[in-house]
Amino acid sequence: MATVVVPTRFGEIALTQDGDALVRATWDGETEGEETPLLAEAARQLGEYDAGTREDFDLPMEVRGSEALQAVCAAMRAIPFGYTRTYGEIAKDTGLSAQAVGQLCGSNPLAILIPCHRVMGASGLTGYSGKGGVETKVALLRHEGAGSFLI
Repeated sequence: MATVVVPTRFGEIALTQDGDALVRATWDGETEGEETPLLAEAARQLGEYDAGTREDFDLPMEVRGSEALQAVCAAMRAIPFGYTRTYGEIAKDTGLSAQAVGQLCGSNPLAILIPCHRVMGASGLTGYSGKGGVETKVALLRHEGAGSFLI
């Protein structure tokens, strides 16, 4: 595995590659191994997202975990930039409970790249497992223009 750390306005994001895909994006980590072409491209795309010139990531990603986690991550990846969905809406799509969807969102291994910050509770804003918690979620939503309701 190899990891690169990318500075963003949301904090330093550690991107980890294993094999031919990204497998982790977190706020914790240190650079390890040699930078690969994939990590360089991922860092470039994350930088563009941070600068406001990219809305979606075109990178090979591998979600390692249960079928339920993979289904929830696929549903989150389908949420367009600037939009949100609720845990309940994703629950209906995946056949899981809203509570299970919330727990799986919290275990998203590729935060920001797979936009768990775009998932809300039925009555609005909920927690966020990334560094900075809800404040980071609000910052990400505002960055995407989806945060006007968060005043």
